[in-house]
Amino acid sequence: MSFAPLAFDEQALAAFADSVVGAGLGPEALALIEQAGQLREKPEAALRCLQQARQLAPRHPVPVIAVYRFHFYAHELALARAAGEDALAMARHALGPDFGDVPPSDEATRHDAAVRFYLFTLKGLAYLNLRLGDWPQAWLMLGELRRLDPADHVGGSLLLQVLERREAGEDPDTPLWQEGDPVRGWRPRS
Repeated sequence: MSFAPLAFDEQALAAFADSVVGAGLGPEALALIEQAGQLREKPEAALRCLQQARQLAPRHPVPVIAVYRFHFYAHELALARAAGEDALAMARHALGPDFGDVPPSDEATRHDAAVRFYLFTLKGLAYLNLRLGDWPQAWLMLGELRRLDPADHVGGSLLLQVLERREAGEDPDTPLWQEGDPVRGWRPRS
């Protein structure tokens, strides 16, 4: 089965997919993001630039990704999660209301920029929820990622292994990969 969003404008989806890789961002918003990158020593000013870029391009994923990265690298994980949730909502909207009713094709999970953006955003949110100790949300995100990416193209299985080990009460310093674990891919459900 091939991926094709139902009841959604194909041109709008293609435009979103292009924007995921940076196309279509206006020069003013791009300049603000670049300016924020030069203001590493002034985080408040950098954040203001990023917020202005989001206001100029509220439906473009690049400013949201920039805000996410700003908060993530500042170790402001709750704020990074909020930006990630915005990015997930953007991707969900772009993919259309029927996206996820059935998992996307293997081809889409490997090559469709909008689908991959959605899957990687789910993975990022799962990671943030793990770091923030929000286990129910981490389970939810990883369950959805496993359902939509059964071949584990985006590598969410490692996060699930971490969560399963945490739930089993294992020492957090236990190596992530252990004898018998798949090098890549989801473990069979027990």
